[in-house]
Amino acid sequence: MARLPLIDPETTSGDIRASFDRMPVKLNIFRMMAHAEANMIPAMRLGNSILHKQKLSAVNRELLILQAAQLEGGAYEWRQHVPIALGVGCTQGQIDAVERADYDAAALNEAERALLKFGREVVENVRVPEATFAAARQHFSEQEMVESIVALGFYMMMARLTEATETDLDPAAGMKVYDGGKKSGG
Repeated sequence: MARLPLIDPETTSGDIRASFDRMPVKLNIFRMMAHAEANMIPAMRLGNSILHKQKLSAVNRELLILQAAQLEGGAYEWRQHVPIALGVGCTQGQIDAVERADYDAAALNEAERALLKFGREVVENVRVPEATFAAARQHFSEQEMVESIVALGFYMMMARLTEATETDLDPAAGMKVYDGGKKSGG
């Protein structure tokens, strides 16, 4: 049971109500986020831009999101993003490697290994050793490097939101929510 009551979308108004009205599924994470009225819409826009507007490939983005969930203990984010990861082209082997924190797994290519080792440093240590940064930089542009950090940071925040409030897990909505975000534009 969540530590705070979930906001009923029907009781909201203005931009928050409009945001809920556009959602194909009114997930508990958004119903919890709605307590932060001034932050919900900007957070939703940032989340949508991560999912739909970054140059970073969808597979790499989802590997990083799953990595943040795995390292942060974000059960909610893990449940929601495994089906999305599969839907955008991740393999079960890649997902299993992230779940085990096995960044040398055969299921991962060289670029994915470098990205996940970079991601682990961002999440666990904030500062990234030069060799780890350079290895990722061989495969990713300046834009993709910064987008990776933004994606990791956003999903670290969402894991903290759901874990600190013990937000009840929803059934995985998967591509329904992902595709809905493409249409709404945030």
